[in-house]
Amino acid sequence: MTSSFLKQATEGNKNAILKQQIICQYIFSGDLSITDLSRAVNLSVPTVTKLIGELIDEGFVHNFGEQGSAGGRRPNIYGLNPYAGYFIGAEIRTDSLVLAAVNFKGQLLCDTTVDFVMNNDPNSIDRLCETIRGFIDGHKIPHEKVLAVGVNISGRVNSRTGYSYSYFFVEEQPLTLLLEERLDCPVYIENDTRAATYGEYMYGDAHNEQTMLYINASWGLGLGMIIDGKIFYGKSGFSGEFGHFPLLDNEIICRCGKRGCLETGASGSALHRLFLEKLRQGSVSMLSEKFKKGEEISLKDILDAVLKEDVLAIEILESVGHTLGKAIAGLINMFNPEMIVIGGLLSVAGESLMLPIRTAVNKYSLMLVYKDTQIKLSTLGERAGVIGACLLARSKALGLF
Repeated sequence: MTSSFLKQATEGNKNAILKQQIICQYIFSGDLSITDLSRAVNLSVPTVTKLIGELIDEGFVHNFGEQGSAGGRRPNIYGLNPYAGYFIGAEIRTDSLVLAAVNFKGQLLCDTTVDFVMNNDPNSIDRLCETIRGFIDGHKIPHEKVLAVGVNISGRVNSRTGYSYSYFFVEEQPLTLLLEERLDCPVYIENDTRAATYGEYMYGDAHNEQTMLYINASWGLGLGMIIDGKIFYGKSGFSGEFGHFPLLDNEIICRCGKRGCLETGASGSALHRLFLEKLRQGSVSMLSEKFKKGEEISLKDILDAVLKEDVLAIEILESVGHTLGKAIAGLINMFNPEMIVIGGLLSVAGESLMLPIRTAVNKYSLMLVYKDTQIKLSTLGERAGVIGACLLARSKALGLF
């Protein structure tokens, strides 16, 4: 990679920059003939032919041969060489680590989830890297062909500087450097919600939408934004703190230390708190016996109860969904997005969550703005984040942003 056009592009080499544009076109448009590619990148056919030839020699582009056409001579189709290299994604969760790999073309090769608890100490960094290396070895991916690794972390992450302010914040060295020393390849870190946003944008229903919002409705509440086809980071890289929008007058102290945050009424933690409050007040649920015995009731238990049509669980979820929908209406009025994707743990509730969201959006959003916005459940589910980690590692390694 270091001897390819990528290093030359960072030095301002014109041909190398044009090659980057071609690679980017293939990523977003798929395989193309030279004629179609020349139109897409606004270059002459001879110039594109020369650049494609060099990219083939460097191993990044492959000639897939002649393809069918409506008539006349069939053109050769060119695209990214899937075997040029591989990108690994790792998503750190509360008690597990999700791992995945994509090839150079962005096709998902494998993914798995392993038990893993991240502590804020150097040993955890070692264990994380050992687990990633074990995943690479276990799937027989040549280490020399791993071009980059993407790691998702919850909380505040500055992907530009490589610092995480939730884990391993050591002022002398960014987390990316600590990981690169152990994995011997480029590493990029990202906030888990933004990575899931990119996964949905590149791999899910939102592909090619220019303005798309992703709501990560899990224990907390996050927001990822694609604006004009690019991830929006904000000045310091901390955009998307949707859960800490001061929307509510409930005076409940949020985990951030502030009062009235949206997260205290529209998140998994809110669903969990409100459900337990109702049980303490004597409301009846299929989980009542478990509660009376003093056994722990998890958020997953409540969501399972929703899927089993437990009346209390559905009522509380409707309240949470209505609050979330009201906030989403505000986002629609501000951003006028083409699509909003609802993901995260709460999305498993399906229409039980979407119905109150849509009702609130209809009530609170401006119809002229809302009529052009699609609101969908995530099609990638829990894999959105780790797929996003792989694809972000690819885009950053290729210098696309």
